[in-house]
Amino acid sequence: MTSELLFEFDRNFKRSIVGTDEAGRGPAAGGVFAAAVEFEEVTEGLIKDLSILNDSKKLTPKKREAIFDTIKNNTNNKIVCVEVDEIEKINILNSSLKAMNIACTGIITKPDTLVLVDGNKLIKDFGYNQQYVIKGDSKSASIAAASILAKVSRDRYMSRLHEEFPMYNWAKNAGYLTKEHINAIDKYGLCKYHRPSFLRKHFGGKCLLG
Repeated sequence: MTSELLFEFDRNFKRSIVGTDEAGRGPAAGGVFAAAVEFEEVTEGLIKDLSILNDSKKLTPKKREAIFDTIKNNTNNKIVCVEVDEIEKINILNSSLKAMNIACTGIITKPDTLVLVDGNKLIKDFGYNQQYVIKGDSKSASIAAASILAKVSRDRYMSRLHEEFPMYNWAKNAGYLTKEHINAIDKYGLCKYHRPSFLRKHFGGKCLLG
């Protein structure tokens, strides 16, 4: 879908729109990120500058980085990370929704704003109008933009964690359980940034920090 159609999707609601998406539900290490984005003013120039706007998973890292600052500088936005200790307490789904809640609540200024939530779940304990959009990051400009802010921010974060624990190669695998990552866990054990609950099956129900 072209960026023009993504923006048209949001405009068709005829109200203020905030899009939200997360990054990092699947990995076994690192926090989960969510972003919220509101395009307050959409010009032809901005649409042109964001001509490659799409679901972050459909863009290369280089393309995501190329439009990250354009999104950041031309929208009302907020990026939130819920760290591993919270993920282990309330589970990954609740952590993702909590991050979305904090991100959206942090930027909404109009009471009639509609929040478009990527996926098939609504945000819990949320005080604003919301609607989930399945595959919304391929349909809505605001959700697509949020997906890019969340993904790029998390990738940068995992690169920083990589500097502290280079043996897991998180700069490359972003914490996902690649064969290389699993082999490193078997060799070095877990570190403080791993999610033990994601690794119980691998360790036969026992998952102790190394």
